[in-house]
Amino acid sequence: MGYTSTMINAALVDFRSALVVMCVLVPLAAQAELSNDTMIGLGLRTRPAYDGSASQHGELVPVLRYFGQPWFARSTQGVLEGGARLELAPGLHAGAQLSHESGRRSGDADFLERRGVASIGRGTALGVHGEWDATIGPVPLALLARMRRHTDSALGTQADLRLSIGVLRSGPLAAGVFTQATWANARSSAAYYGITPQQSAATGLPTFDAAGGWLSTSVGVLWSVDLGPRWMAVGNLEARRLRGDAAHSPLSERTWNHAASAGLAWRL
Repeated sequence: MGYTSTMINAALVDFRSALVVMCVLVPLAAQAELSNDTMIGLGLRTRPAYDGSASQHGELVPVLRYFGQPWFARSTQGVLEGGARLELAPGLHAGAQLSHESGRRSGDADFLERRGVASIGRGTALGVHGEWDATIGPVPLALLARMRRHTDSALGTQADLRLSIGVLRSGPLAAGVFTQATWANARSSAAYYGITPQQSAATGLPTFDAAGGWLSTSVGVLWSVDLGPRWMAVGNLEARRLRGDAAHSPLSERTWNHAASAGLAWRL
């Protein structure tokens, strides 16, 4: 799971370009993951059927954030997860979590359904994480490093590094931006993007050996609007680019995907 200066430069270019676009398109909007406020609600999300798919899929999703001592649960940092964490120093936490893994449903993607590619069922993953929350002047930021090992060993392990930065707070409006890099081991890459000889014979797609490594990079906007003392609207907009073998897999129709969500939450 190594990386090179070329990969790092490419990720920085992606982030800078997307940040310029986001600052133009989203001048008003929340630091949904840059706050420790407890909230619960429901939202609607549109996302690709799987990363690399040309089909979009709509679904209801929870809006959840709770930080107790030591328990926590959240859906605001890209994954629905919950577990326990300890504060090692002011603003620095480490913990373990159980996360929901959405899998890949072939019926949501025309490309997979036409070729009879098997679905990958929803499941769970066990993992660990470290998180640092701080402010630089008036700017809040959160840095999260996370590893998740699927309870189905054939689906492997993924790790990600996510940086979120608050960029706006004006009355009821708030906005933040984030970027995330994700890596996958050989089992995870092979399960989602590899094609074995047996699968090739069944689907007509060429065989493909997907090795582990850099899986994707993302950039996005977080937004929220306070609607009163308790209620708030929240959402995000994300662009994701596949990397490495995942980007070259015959299962990937495109290297760029987008996702967006909006929901209503009650602040406890």
